[in-house]
Amino acid sequence: MKSMEEMIQAAQKAAETIQTQMNDMQAKLDAIEVEGQAGGGLVKVRASAKGRILRVEIDESLMKPEEKQMVEDLVTAAFNDARDKADRVSSEEMRKIQGSMGLPPGFNLPGMG
Repeated sequence: MKSMEEMIQAAQKAAETIQTQMNDMQAKLDAIEVEGQAGGGLVKVRASAKGRILRVEIDESLMKPEEKQMVEDLVTAAFNDARDKADRVSSEEMRKIQGSMGLPPGFNLPGMG
């Protein structure tokens, strides 16, 4: 049987491994890009899987003063589409890392969503 000190050291090593994997996952999520669209692609929003907005594209055909409200609505819809996609990618990546740690599905560690 292991001594208490050995068990504490093993737990600390496991915690360090999990922290390293979490840091790696956060960097990976920030590197994965998703694109949300609205208005049949007239408005596009690129975001990282962490939800950081990278770029907004608005088709020139929408650049009319009388279309202002519609453009604002489309930008909002495209942002929400990108955010939904980012959330799905993030969840999938977290499931992968939890599986590689041997954790059961749905197990929630602090910082893992």
